[in-house]
Amino acid sequence: MIEVVAGLIEDGAGRVLACQRGEGAHLAGKWEFPGGKLEAGESPCVALVRELDEELGVEVEVTGRLSPVEWDYGRGPIRLIPLRCRLLGGSPHPHEHQALRWIRPAEAGSLDWAEADLPIVAEWVAADGDGGKEDGGGPGMRGDAQG
Repeated sequence: MIEVVAGLIEDGAGRVLACQRGEGAHLAGKWEFPGGKLEAGESPCVALVRELDEELGVEVEVTGRLSPVEWDYGRGPIRLIPLRCRLLGGSPHPHEHQALRWIRPAEAGSLDWAEADLPIVAEWVAADGDGGKEDGGGPGMRGDAQG
């Protein structure tokens, strides 16, 4: 099973960043939380920090996690690991996505989400965009933390 991280980047005003997959990509036009595959020996926290730097040009701090999701789009099963985080530096811009949008929980239903992200969206909306499950490392975990 391929492990993939997804970042719920919070802006401090109750919003998270949603990203629309680019044309020509698998699931083109669908919305998702940004992230990507873990590399060999990489923790989810380290992978998310690396992926968000590569995809959006931002530095983040992991602050918690939501429930993992197992999904298969017909290309083999994935385990999607959602991590809550906050911006430390940079302004998100789409390197691999066609659009970015800051959304509140009430706006989440207006986007056409990738199916694997739907349980994560539901959990975030149910928590009203704040709180979340602690990841055991506590707030302030950076990319070098075990996660």
